[in-house]
Amino acid sequence: MFGLSRIVSTADDLDFIVKAVDSPANGITLCTGSLGAGPGNDLPAMARRFASKVFFAHLRNVTKEPDGSFVEADHLGGDVDIVAVVDALLREQQRRRESGMDDWRIPFRPDHGHELLDDGRRKTHPGYPLVGRLRGLAELRGVITAVATLNKLPV
Repeated sequence: MFGLSRIVSTADDLDFIVKAVDSPANGITLCTGSLGAGPGNDLPAMARRFASKVFFAHLRNVTKEPDGSFVEADHLGGDVDIVAVVDALLREQQRRRESGMDDWRIPFRPDHGHELLDDGRRKTHPGYPLVGRLRGLAELRGVITAVATLNKLPV
């Protein structure tokens, strides 16, 4: 991005971070957009592999271009299988809850919605339109509710 190297962009990078310090406080934010931009990254597999160390989920989606660049996509319309990622994280929540953890919930946050309706007239930061982000939140809440209901997982 702008000629700058990314610090964390692969499963190997995440593995290094979680193994660097053996502590329950050492965890990651799983950003499905940043990691999803990597052409070799399998986000559902990464979510399953690092689930026990995910302390926050930043759910967004991207579409990769042939030249290696990427663009923000609809939350459910890009290259990342968000439904499978949510499934992995909800299963981790269930594991945490069953193990007696008080803080078993993983916070989920949508991001980078598209400009919809009157978003273009609002004074917001680029990539953070009000209506577009609410649409993304609604889509993600629908996925979370459906996956949880179908698999009897806690939300």
